[in-house]
Amino acid sequence: MVQSKINNSARRSPAPTPTRRGALVITAALLLALVLAGYRFVPNVRGLGSMLDSVAPFLGIAVPVLALIALLRRARLALIAVLVPGLLWAGLFGAAWLPFGGGGPVELRVVSQNLQAGNPEPDGAVRALVDIDADVIGLQEVSGGIRGTIAETLTDRYPHQAYVSTVALWSRFPIREYVGVDTGLDWTRALRAVVAAPQGDVVVYVVHLGSARIGDTSVRDHTIATLAGQLRGDDAERLVILGDLNTAASDRVITPLTDQLSDAQADAGWGMGFTWPSVLPVTRPDHVLYRGLTAATADVVRTPGSDHRAVTAGFRF
Repeated sequence: MVQSKINNSARRSPAPTPTRRGALVITAALLLALVLAGYRFVPNVRGLGSMLDSVAPFLGIAVPVLALIALLRRARLALIAVLVPGLLWAGLFGAAWLPFGGGGPVELRVVSQNLQAGNPEPDGAVRALVDIDADVIGLQEVSGGIRGTIAETLTDRYPHQAYVSTVALWSRFPIREYVGVDTGLDWTRALRAVVAAPQGDVVVYVVHLGSARIGDTSVRDHTIATLAGQLRGDDAERLVILGDLNTAASDRVITPLTDQLSDAQADAGWGMGFTWPSVLPVTRPDHVLYRGLTAATADVVRTPGSDHRAVTAGFRF
């Protein structure tokens, strides 16, 4: 009798429908789509908007995870639901992996590297930059103690240099003039130089902007606004910024700069070009921005000792 009741109960329990099997995936997919569609509307209070902007590219990781769960649960409706955030993410960030942009001859190659103060292998890092065969090298976090090491490695191939505080420019071509640039910090951490390339003068900025902290990006934001103001008053025909801007390419705060300049990685690179931390990069605070030139190549290079990877770009006139 007991066995009969159990059997009758089992027969009365309905099998889970496809919708019920995928309900959790559908809910998660719709929430993910909502975040992707609306994260830019979150106010940038205490850096919250910047933080969301910076992590937004990684939200795409959830799409294949949700799709796999939907497949394992054989939930077709859930699989269709996952397409919504997938398409949104592709529209926002997918272009970085498309094979277009760049190409053609390179007439000017540049590289930028935050050496990291206290780098135990500054000579190794600089030698790695020399191997890139750049014409111009911009350096940040160049402490006084390693200047001599850098000079020993670079002087033969880069006889022209400019130093302002902890930023430096080394060039194969003559540097006509250079000055420090105010970015709104208590001390000067940027320079502007006129590099006499064979095809014509190029103004090169080497910049290290203020740091951003979780919950406090005010210093960084102020330095971006100040640098943007400097650029609006700079009428140079050809201009390149090499630097650690402490701002992800996806961060809304970088807009005052990218409204005036193009991003070499976006125009001629492949992928997101993450540079920090160097072991497993999750964001790109290091940039090559430009105008008046055509980007042919862009890449990221890991160098010894630094917590940043170097960024490089090739241009034609």
